[in-house]
Amino acid sequence: MFFSNLVDTADHHADLRESVGRLVGEFGRKYFQECVAKGEQPDALWKKLGEAGFLGVHIPEEYGGSGGGMAEFNIVIEECAAQGCPMLYLVITSICAPIIATYGSDELKDKWLPGIADGSRKMAFAITEPNAGSNTHKVTTTARREGNGWVLNGAKYWTSGIDEAESVLVVARDAELAESTGKSALSLFVLPTNTPGITMQKIEAAVQSPENQFSVFFDDVKMDADALVGEPGQGLRQVFAGLNPERISAAAINNGISRFALSKGSAYAQDRTVWSQPIGAHQGVAHPLAEAYIEVQAARLLNARAAQLYDAGEDAAEAANMAKFLAAETSLKALDQAIQVHGGNGLSLEYGLADLWFIARLHKTAPVSREMILNYVAQHSLHLAKSY
Repeated sequence: MFFSNLVDTADHHADLRESVGRLVGEFGRKYFQECVAKGEQPDALWKKLGEAGFLGVHIPEEYGGSGGGMAEFNIVIEECAAQGCPMLYLVITSICAPIIATYGSDELKDKWLPGIADGSRKMAFAITEPNAGSNTHKVTTTARREGNGWVLNGAKYWTSGIDEAESVLVVARDAELAESTGKSALSLFVLPTNTPGITMQKIEAAVQSPENQFSVFFDDVKMDADALVGEPGQGLRQVFAGLNPERISAAAINNGISRFALSKGSAYAQDRTVWSQPIGAHQGVAHPLAEAYIEVQAARLLNARAAQLYDAGEDAAEAANMAKFLAAETSLKALDQAIQVHGGNGLSLEYGLADLWFIARLHKTAPVSREMILNYVAQHSLHLAKSY
C-alpha cells in the first residue's frame, strides 16, 4: 500500500515488518488473550522474538543487538500489536536499553544489554511516584551514600512488569547533591529485583495485559557502587535518553492496535450481509472506517518521523510527543469504530476487540498525559507562556 512505502523508508524495513508479522502471526490474538486469561506471560512469543533478534534491533551489535535504532524497534512493536499482541514490556525495553547503552558503564552494558537483546533478561523501570506524577523534579525516593555504595529509600507507583524482571532501573534523588545544591539532583541505579528491602504490592487494574502493575517500596536497600548509571546527579538528563523512545514505543503499540482493529472492522464489513448487501457498502459504515484509516496513517507517519529524528541524533522531542498524542487519539477512534461495525459481536471476547480498549486508552494518560503533551507543544512549539 502507498502508506507502507512512506512509513518504511528503508528497504530492510519492509522485510523486517514482514518477518515480525509472520512470526507473531503464528501466535496471534487468541494466544495473547489466553495468556491474559490465565495470568501467564507470553513467554513462548517473547523467546521467539529474542531468538530471531527482534528484541535487540535497537541495541548495539557489540552487545548482542542488530545495531539499528528506534526506526526498527518501532516496526517490531507496531507489528506485534497489529497481530493482536500489544506487548507493553517492549515499551520498558525501549526506555532501559538506550539509557544503559548511552550512559552505563562497560560493566553494566556487558551485564545487561546482551540479555535484553536476546530476551533472556528483563529490566523494569521505576520513576512514577504517587505525589510526583508528571513532575519528575519532585521525586522523593532517595539514594544516600554509605561507604562505597548507596542506600535507597522510598516508593514507586505503577511500575510495570517488575514481578517478571530480573532488575529494575530506578530514578532517585541524590541526597548529598540535593542538599548541597538545593536542586532536585537525580541519579539512576540498576539493582536486582531480589535485593533485600524491596517489596511489591500489585495494583488491580482494568488493563487486559500480561504485564502487571505494582507499587514498589524500597526500605534501606543497599546498592553497590557499580549500581550507579553514569554520573551522579545527572539522572534527569539521562532519563531523557529513554523518554523519547518511550513515547515512540507507546505510539507504536497504539498504531498497531489501530491496524488490527481496522483490519478486523473492514473484514467484518465485507462479510456481514444485511438486506442482500455487505454492510460495508453503506457509507454510514464505510466512511467512519475510511476516516479512521486516514488518521491512523498520519499517526504512523509522524511516529516514523520521530524515530528517524531520534536515530539521527536530532531533537525528537516535539515529534515523539505529538506522535504519542496522535496515536492514542486515533487508536481509540479506530477501535471504537471497529467495535461498532461488529454490533453486539464487538463486545464479545471472541472477536478480540473490546478487551483491547483499556490498553489503547492507557496511552492517553501514560507515559506522559495528553495534557502535558499539549503543555509541551504550547510552550516549545507555539512559544506560549508556560502554564504549569
